[in-house]
Amino acid sequence: MVVFHLLLVLYWSLFGLLHSVLASLRLKAFLQRVTGPYFRYYRLLYTCLAFAMLTFILIFQLGHRSILLLSSPVLYFLGIPLALIGAYIMGVCIKKYFANLSGVDVFTKKEQPMVLEIGGLHRYMRHPLYAGTLLFMWSLFLLFPYLSNLIACVVSTTYVLIGISIEERKLVMEYGDRYKVYASRTPKLIPFLRRSIT
Repeated sequence: MVVFHLLLVLYWSLFGLLHSVLASLRLKAFLQRVTGPYFRYYRLLYTCLAFAMLTFILIFQLGHRSILLLSSPVLYFLGIPLALIGAYIMGVCIKKYFANLSGVDVFTKKEQPMVLEIGGLHRYMRHPLYAGTLLFMWSLFLLFPYLSNLIACVVSTTYVLIGISIEERKLVMEYGDRYKVYASRTPKLIPFLRRSIT
């Protein structure tokens, strides 16, 4: 069981690392030079690879027994509304950005211009998809408080916090002062909290 949990830490960490590496501007610029017109399929291939890795990790995680850390009806019933809220936030973001995020827009003639999104959920937090995902994952831990789920939550949260810092540097490079002003007024993940806290 120890080996399983160590492998789980490794797999979730590799998933986050791969995501950061493949999203780096330097790697994208290199691949664009090498692949030329085929680079337009990069986002779609990246999405397929990420989905395959995530599926493998979840099958691995759910296919092994883990240690039950605690059992509380209060936490269970707290987890249900939090899971619904997290799933709703994720659903809104995915619906709005599915074509662009997944790369399937490569099959349409439309080329989506890059715009700084500050409306909708972005009025309340700069990274709603990350916020919804973390809320959903942690609520699943409340519903099913196993060590394996805690590992997934801790590693994913660590990755998201690091990934946000990397992503925000790219956004400042892309949008300059407009993003700095937006960031100064809007929390990263937790709505209605001061920026210094979130």
